[in-house]
Amino acid sequence: MSGHSKWHNIQGRKNAQDAKRGKIFQKISRDLYQAAKAGDPDPDNNPQLRLVMEKARAANMPKQNIQRAIDKATGAGGANFEEITYEGYGPGGVAVMVFCLTDNKNRTAAAIRSAFTHSGGSLGANGSVSYMFNRMGLIEILRDGLDKDEDEVLMDALDAGADDMKASDDKFQIFSDPSAMPSVRDALQEQGYELDTAEVTMIPENKTKVPDDKVGQYQHLIDELENNDDVADVYETGYIEE
Repeated sequence: MSGHSKWHNIQGRKNAQDAKRGKIFQKISRDLYQAAKAGDPDPDNNPQLRLVMEKARAANMPKQNIQRAIDKATGAGGANFEEITYEGYGPGGVAVMVFCLTDNKNRTAAAIRSAFTHSGGSLGANGSVSYMFNRMGLIEILRDGLDKDEDEVLMDALDAGADDMKASDDKFQIFSDPSAMPSVRDALQEQGYELDTAEVTMIPENKTKVPDDKVGQYQHLIDELENNDDVADVYETGYIEE
């Protein structure tokens, strides 16, 4: 029995690692798609795409996954992908926005609706929760190995055209107008900063505590959405109190 238990524990850890890796690949795929869609699909002529491709390689993302994400943006192979946003409420009234890239709207709509329903949530109309989020440019710089203090990074960010910055123990988060993000990114890179993230994202204005008795349902909803191949990104206002 001990051998079976050991195998079960190892398999459980492997499944958890695979799930985490899958979510990382999913986010990178979204970033690849957006970078290729917004600019030249040739990374030599598209600094943002080049940055994301470097991140993909660092995460050991398979080459075919990288190419598939770029093909979605360019329509290679005859695939016609559409960007669709779904809005709704999860357990405990948490606002949720789901951004999808799909070649079959009916399939995606049914899957997203099912995920909300199974978890005690409900889909809403367009605009039902989007007003709770702000679309912003986000650049993240890891503190590890950085030889500048918080004040220096803040001044460099402001000089580059950023609007605000938040610092935590492990990274700096730099915020800007979405249209200014590329120029802020380029200016910081020219100053020698290595960027961990450079994207346009949705930032909730306020966070909502998930009720203790709804935590399981809430986690199930987010997991089901993030594990859907059509889902490019999930933004939500919820947080779980430790």
